[in-house]
Amino acid sequence: MSDFVFAPPPQPAVSVRGTSALFPARRVYCVGRNYAAHAVEMGHDPNREPPFFFMKTPDALLPDGGVFPYPPETSDVHHEIEMVVALSGGGRDVPEEDALSLVFGYAVGIDFTRRDLQAEAKKLQRPWEVGKAFDHAAPCGPIARASEIGHPVKGAVTLDVNGARRQAGNLDQLIWTVPEMISILSRLFELQPGDLIFSGTPAGVGPVVRGDRLEGQVEGVGSLSITVE
Repeated sequence: MSDFVFAPPPQPAVSVRGTSALFPARRVYCVGRNYAAHAVEMGHDPNREPPFFFMKTPDALLPDGGVFPYPPETSDVHHEIEMVVALSGGGRDVPEEDALSLVFGYAVGIDFTRRDLQAEAKKLQRPWEVGKAFDHAAPCGPIARASEIGHPVKGAVTLDVNGARRQAGNLDQLIWTVPEMISILSRLFELQPGDLIFSGTPAGVGPVVRGDRLEGQVEGVGSLSITVE
């Protein structure tokens, strides 16, 4: 007999490309302002300042081909296309030179943001959760295994909305590389298998409205399609 007072919710998971296997998601970390051009468009210094992190909830993951319900209490939801890093290993104080050994694979994700609520939180010096960690706010496509694609360090990162290019960047423009972000993050949290890291978005973030069709790609990694409803 279960000791839970009610049945636990299903385990959030992401599909693994080319298999029937599922990647069980534990935590969803996000790196803020990790492309210089995006830092500039958000009104910040593009120089290499220390990275910062925020989190989304694993149950906010939305699969490729999914429908993103326009969230409540906002009129300014923005798209942010990103490469996602999926970990199959963990630890504390991981040396940068060992960081890639923790990586299971990579995927394409979108960090949806209630920009108006985030801006209000910033103004009041409050946490960002209402702007970042809401329902369905973390679409993520199938994970491509590193054993198949390697560890991408360059490649176009793009997002089209209704067929028009909105965002364009390249992985070689990341301010903090994947090994660096894993190593720094492991000083703050004990990383574990199942952790996902949204690695930051290039310039061009902007609003979505109901009916929009979003098509994101990371060259060498994969793609992601989402419809706003």
